[in-house]
Amino acid sequence: MAESESRRFAAIVLAAGLGARFGGGKLLAPFRGRPLIAGALATAFESPAFSVVVAIGNDAELEAAIRRLDKRADARLVKVADPTRGMGASLAAAARAVPTDIDGVFVFLGDMPLVGTEVAPALIRALTGRSGIAAPSHAGKRGHPVLFGGDWIPALRALDGDAGAQGLIRQAGERFIAVETDNAGVLFDIDRPADIHRV
Repeated sequence: MAESESRRFAAIVLAAGLGARFGGGKLLAPFRGRPLIAGALATAFESPAFSVVVAIGNDAELEAAIRRLDKRADARLVKVADPTRGMGASLAAAARAVPTDIDGVFVFLGDMPLVGTEVAPALIRALTGRSGIAAPSHAGKRGHPVLFGGDWIPALRALDGDAGAQGLIRQAGERFIAVETDNAGVLFDIDRPADIHRV
């Protein structure tokens, strides 16, 4: 992890989902010789963030795997009390673990292993201050991670349910910037076992 000039950014990795469509154990499934979660963690660690917060459920095996993978950084693990409440609740729990006086926070998804390391710096360059939001776009479709300016952290902390942060992105209006990239990994996620081979 490295800070971006004098600005300070944190990163969140959402890894509390139950992976029901996968049949369970999704983030520990082998992907290119490593657990699936390793891809998102590596990208978060290599982003211009001074801190990485990982939201997990009550999964001792996943927690142990993350600690084994966390060789270069001190990721903070936040346990989500009830992951069945959805992504919004998980994101809120993780956002409560980052300070509000930073310039922004990245939100990575644990089941998206192919996001290139060039994406996060490009989002920082596009961010229109603490009130802005930036996300990558590929072939006209919005992808992940999403970078929320620091002013959005209280709103992230107040999320609940399964809607995630879609409403905040709509609320941002012209303060939202889509950054076009040729990296299709910003759209590639794993939902079912067959997706492991869909690269």
